[in-house]
Amino acid sequence: MCFEYRIAPSSYMRAVTCSSIETPNAPLDCPSLEKGDIYTQSEFLSRLANECRYDRLLLPTYKTGEVVYVHASAYVYFIQPAEAHDLNFKLHFLLQLRWTDARLAYSLYSPERQKIIGESDLRQRIWVPHLYMSNEQSSSLMGTDSKDVLISIAPDGEVLFSRRMQAVLYCWMNLQKFPFDDQRCSMNLESWKYNASILRLMWEKDNPVRLSSELHLTEYSLLDYWTNESVVRGDIVNMRQGGAGNYSALKFTFKLGREVGYYLMDYFIPSMMIVAMSWVTFWLQADASAPRITLGTSTMLSFITLASSQAKTLPKVSYIKASEIWFLGCIGFIFSALVEFAFVNTIWRRKKVVSLKKVNSKYILKSTLTPRLARKELQKEMQSSPQLSKSRSCSSLHQDASSDPNGPGYNNYLTVHSFPSALNLPTITTQSYDDLTGGRGRPGSEGSDEPKHTWTQMTPQEIATWIDKRSRVLFPLLFILFNIIYWTFVYCL
Repeated sequence: MCFEYRIAPSSYMRAVTCSSIETPNAPLDCPSLEKGDIYTQSEFLSRLANECRYDRLLLPTYKTGEVVYVHASAYVYFIQPAEAHDLNFKLHFLLQLRWTDARLAYSLYSPERQKIIGESDLRQRIWVPHLYMSNEQSSSLMGTDSKDVLISIAPDGEVLFSRRMQAVLYCWMNLQKFPFDDQRCSMNLESWKYNASILRLMWEKDNPVRLSSELHLTEYSLLDYWTNESVVRGDIVNMRQGGAGNYSALKFTFKLGREVGYYLMDYFIPSMMIVAMSWVTFWLQADASAPRITLGTSTMLSFITLASSQAKTLPKVSYIKASEIWFLGCIGFIFSALVEFAFVNTIWRRKKVVSLKKVNSKYILKSTLTPRLARKELQKEMQSSPQLSKSRSCSSLHQDASSDPNGPGYNNYLTVHSFPSALNLPTITTQSYDDLTGGRGRPGSEGSDEPKHTWTQMTPQEIATWIDKRSRVLFPLLFILFNIIYWTFVYCL
């Protein structure tokens, strides 16, 4: 209680009671809500959400202690998966939250008022649940001059909060089957301040997530999407004001399938053509070293350049990817073509005719792959050791046999004995075939039980050409088999 003294013109004093000033323990004088229809929306809202009757820092059910149920829905405008090495995606969506705040019910005070609609200024007057995206990299509200936030309050106190957002969210991709992979990315919404015993998040029962009819993806196709509700454990006490506990969470997950058309046209088909180009070397002559080396190295470098351009868009992961299996297979075929050229070129430069029991792959490869190192070492030993100077070499025996079919050396065989000396060098002696067989005669003669074999001879040039001709068929067949196994793996497993 206070008194105000004023001096009137008639020079007497008048005492006036200050009724507007109250003691600290007295309640505030709240503006009346009666006849609310006569007020404008802003005037009525200032009275309804006045601090004397409404505290925006408290839950709508702080008096009763009941759980506040917040229903959510989303309308997705745009999905843009980023490059694989970024492991994220961009999302444009409209998020709507719906809950009931009995303190804002005004049907008794303003029965003719349908809804109270406001934007960010209304957001500052009422209680709004604080949600955050746990897998968020960056996010922002969308809008030009003012942010796209819309709040409507129904007469029964139901609040509908809408905001249009863009967010870059993490998506931990599994790239083992790249570029034939399917990725599952999600948007995770969690309660920040209040745990699940106070606030529960729920998806709307009817159409919780809707997609825009103009939603189109470039590198991916949207295969499926779904929603679920869960409770997450929050152990960081200092970061959440509510302390440790279980917090309500919502998740919207969509399944994306990578479109392989781009990779087929820009990677797989060109790599097949490069591998086929490496087979042109089989139609060139074995001694054409310059063109065959140029063709092999150019195809190798071209394929490595093509593969490296694709690898730049991928993260460096420890496991092997399907694209790397294709790379190793193709590089193996190109490298094998180079090895085949080195093999046939080495055979082409040989001078001695090769005797074959039969003209087939077994005997031709056996004759060409048999090393001549043993013969060269034997000749060196014969030249260096005086004890072997009188022994006959393999070449001399072959010359005697070829020069005189009826001569004594025609049916000679080589027997190797070890020296008893410390040198332990082999000695070569000759022994006739009749001595070994006991006079039964040569193979193929009368009375012989052994079958007669016909031997043929091929020049090294003929052997090199024969290998090239077989490679023209073998390499394409093996590459077709590799493709069957590879494409079966990526699509069926």
